Amino acid sequence: MEYQEALDWIHGKLKFGIKPGLKRMAWMLEELDNPQEKLAAVHVVGTNGKGSVTSYLQHIFSLAGYEVGTFTSPYIVDFRERISLNGQMISEADFLKLVERVRPVVERLSVETDLEPATEFEVITVLMFEYFGHMHSVDIAIIEAGMGGLYDSTNVFKALAVLCPSIGLDHQNILGQTYAEIAAQKAGVLKEGVPFIFATERDDVRQVFTEKAKACHSRLYEFGKDFSASENENSFDYHGKERLEQVSLAMPGKHQVSNASLAITAALQLRERYPKVTKEIIKAGLAKTHWVGRTELVFPNVMIDGAHNNESVQALVNVMQKYKDKHLHILFAAIDTKPIDSMLELLSQLADVDVTTFVYHNALPLEKYPSQYHKVSNWQDWLKQIDLDSQDDFYLITGSLYFISQVRPVLLSRQQN
Repeated sequence: MEYQEALDWIHGKLKFGIKPGLKRMAWMLEELDNPQEKLAAVHVVGTNGKGSVTSYLQHIFSLAGYEVGTFTSPYIVDFRERISLNGQMISEADFLKLVERVRPVVERLSVETDLEPATEFEVITVLMFEYFGHMHSVDIAIIEAGMGGLYDSTNVFKALAVLCPSIGLDHQNILGQTYAEIAAQKAGVLKEGVPFIFATERDDVRQVFTEKAKACHSRLYEFGKDFSASENENSFDYHGKERLEQVSLAMPGKHQVSNASLAITAALQLRERYPKVTKEIIKAGLAKTHWVGRTELVFPNVMIDGAHNNESVQALVNVMQKYKDKHLHILFAAIDTKPIDSMLELLSQLADVDVTTFVYHNALPLEKYPSQYHKVSNWQDWLKQIDLDSQDDFYLITGSLYFISQVRPVLLSRQQN
């Protein structure tokens, strides 16, 4: 099997859509001798911040000398990023071996059972568990949930800890209409006695988490209550049972202080099992962490960010305050399930917003954007007008991570020219 053939086989499962439920996962994993049961892993759930928290933890544990697997979505540059070892995506050779092991089981699912065919995300999740559980064992895996929690394909293992950096209104057609309903879905991954580390400013979310933790006899660790952070000029101090001073982050934004504080709490909680994780290692790991496509400065005056719901757009608006003395140019594109009007209103606080569309099955068509925004028919033409030498102009490209994954290589190609 060739690499592209393997990719086409996986992407061919997109036609089966999103089908919450764990029966298909349970059957496939059982046929593979339950690789998920071999894993020591952390589960990261929530609306925004999952990728950042996952990356912080990966950098900390890798720097301490442990073999670390990560499972993330979506990818930005290459599909194989979704299954990575110590921050490096799975090799093509391993990926092909993995697909050859898993493909027969996936294809037998709908033939030998009365279950529907596996979805794309289910197939990718099975690949990940088989890789880290059987093919390339790791000391610790950091597993990012997909859309939800309770019925998410990743919810088939007992975690060392569950982390939830935020709850926002996203994927409401599947997860529920309210913050509390969405919180219940996310907390649905919690198992008996597993520590739950979270951040929220909402009483309704806190109540859901408290009730779930009580039912599972799980210890709660809440940002702002059980641990906290006080910001300095270019760093922050972490306060918990232990204290870390002058913690520096490579990723900007107040929300990253919260995300990093969750990662610190988890790392400290797991030190008995992973004694090489010291305070110095934690600080060094956080300082090294970048997350592609999230508040990423591709050039000194060009930022890309996959802000794809109201909460993440608000966090981006906060980050952009440091560039308010610049002449801002903003390009935005999203998919058709997002709250377009409110996201654009938030971005408009910064500057006029140009909107565009891109090649993706549910990218919002240009004609569907509100009439008051300037429409750009070809986003690549917009990128060509960026003046990389300008000291006065700043360019922000944001919206769907699927859009950002197309924009990023085009921008980076200018470095080679």
